[in-house]
Amino acid sequence: MNMDSTFRRRVATWLFLCAAMVFAMVVLGGAVRLTGSGLSMVDWQPLVGALPPLNEAAWEQVFARYREYPEYRLVNKGMSLDEFQFIFYMEYFHRLLGRLVGLVFALPFFYWLVRGVLPGWLKPRLWFALLLGGAQGLLGWYMVKSGLVDNPHVSQYRLTAHLMLAVFIYAWLLALAFRLSSPAAPAPLFRILLDRWRRRADAVLALVFVMIATGGFMAGTRAGYIYNTWPWMGEDWMPESAWALTPLWRNLTENPVGVQFVHRWLAIAVMLAVVAFAIGVIRRVPHSAAKLLGAMALAMVMLQVALGIATLVSGVPVMLGVAHQGGALVLLAILLALRARLCRGGDE
Repeated sequence: MNMDSTFRRRVATWLFLCAAMVFAMVVLGGAVRLTGSGLSMVDWQPLVGALPPLNEAAWEQVFARYREYPEYRLVNKGMSLDEFQFIFYMEYFHRLLGRLVGLVFALPFFYWLVRGVLPGWLKPRLWFALLLGGAQGLLGWYMVKSGLVDNPHVSQYRLTAHLMLAVFIYAWLLALAFRLSSPAAPAPLFRILLDRWRRRADAVLALVFVMIATGGFMAGTRAGYIYNTWPWMGEDWMPESAWALTPLWRNLTENPVGVQFVHRWLAIAVMLAVVAFAIGVIRRVPHSAAKLLGAMALAMVMLQVALGIATLVSGVPVMLGVAHQGGALVLLAILLALRARLCRGGDE
C-alpha cells in the first residue's frame, strides 16, 4: 500500500512528537537520577498510580511507606515531608510522562490499524515500537527494585539497560519518521556515493550508542563525582586504580575510576569520528541538506564535548548534567537525520 504525501507527513509528525516525548522522558530521567529522586516511589502501580496523593493523610501514608526502606534510614534520615514531596514529584512526573508517551503512541496507531491505512512495511515496525515501550516500563521498575534493598543504590547494569532501551526507542521512532519524510531515491550513480557515506554514518552512530552506554555506567557508579579535573585525572592521565578490579572488564562497568577514564577518552574518539565524518560529508556529498546536517553534527559534537568537560570539572550540577545528557540525544538525532538523507526514501 502506498501512502499519499499528506498522510505520510501526518504519520511522520506523530512519530516526531512521540520521539520528542521520549527525549523529554530521558532528560527528566537524568534529573531524577541527579536529584536522588528515583527511589521515592517504592510501589509500582501501572494503572492506579496515575494520581499522586491528594490530601495530607495520603501524603503521610506514602511518606511512612518510604521510611520503611533503607534509602530513608541511610541517606535521607530526618527528611521533612516537604523535602520528600519534591523527590516524589520528580519520580512521579517521570512515570506519568511514560504513561502519556504510551497513550500518544497507542491511540493513533490502533486507530490507523482499524482503518487499515498503514502500509505493510510500517505496521510491524510500529508494533515493535509498542512492544519496546511496554518492556521499558517493566525494565524501569526492575531497575528501581534493585535499590529498594540494604544498599539503596540502583544497579548500574539495570540503569544503563533502562537508559539504552529508551535511547533505542527514541532512535527507532526518529528513523521511521525521517524515512517517511525523506525524499525519493536518487539516481543510480549518486546512489553508489551515498551508500558509501551511509555505511560510515552507521559506524559513527554505533560509536555514539556505545558512548551513551558508558554515560549510563558513569551515572550508575557515580563516577562523575571523582577526578573533577581535565584533561588529567588528578595528577595522572590514567590513575593506576583505573584497572584495579579483576577480571579487567569489571573496570569498565563497576570501577568508577575506570568508567570515567573510558568515558572521557571515548568522548574524544567520538568527537574525532564525527568531525571527520561531518567534514567529509560537507566536502564530498553533493547534497545541500546533507551538507547542512553535517555542519550541524560538527557543531553539536563540539558543544557536547564542552558540556561534558564543564559538567565534570564543576562537580556534576543538575542543570549541566541534564544538558549533557540531552546533548547526546540531539547529536544522535542529527546523525540519524543525516543518515536518512544518505539512504533510499519512498515506500517499499
